[in-house]
Amino acid sequence: MLKVSVISPEATLFEGEAQSVVAPAFDGEVGILSGHAAMVTVLGNGSLRLADGTAFRIEGGFMQVADNVVRVVTEKATKV
Repeated sequence: MLKVSVISPEATLFEGEAQSVVAPAFDGEVGILSGHAAMVTVLGNGSLRLADGTAFRIEGGFMQVADNVVRVVTEKATKV
């Protein structure tokens, strides 16, 4: 299980657990599962999706993955 945070300048939009995360990296989508290698990537514009069906439209920012913790810090996000 992953611990996931989705943060924008206005608010923390999500704080919880998810089986997987699919994010719009600057060069295409990236999928994260439990046990994923540590990484940091720049995000583009698109849909950030969690395994439970929760989704956000995000614009830019970055994502950090380490020790089954995923932090998404975005310039702008809206829940869809």
